[in-house]
Amino acid sequence: MTDASSDIGAVLKRLEATIAARKGAGADQSYTASLLAGGAQKCAKKFGEEAVEAALAAVSGDKAHLTAEAADVLYHLLVMLAEQGVSLDDVAAVLGAREGTSGHDEKASRK
Repeated sequence: MTDASSDIGAVLKRLEATIAARKGAGADQSYTASLLAGGAQKCAKKFGEEAVEAALAAVSGDKAHLTAEAADVLYHLLVMLAEQGVSLDDVAAVLGAREGTSGHDEKASRK
């Protein structure tokens, strides 16, 4: 059994709420607000940088480093989604619709 501090869904929902709350903060007061103030380009750039760092950590074999980078990727993904007005519920709906479908079939259906 997991508690609220380690349940990934609960953690992501709390993080999503925190990011939403930071939207109105000054960029000098909040790192999240500074990312959001930079718009889609800044949010996407930072997400991409973190994704590359996670990929490099994965090939290094250092699980602790990968875990930390994965946390950074998830945070920056949520910031990018928030900047675009996309919620975790929106993402969950797409994933839910794909459940039970072969990844190959799902990808082919997008062509």
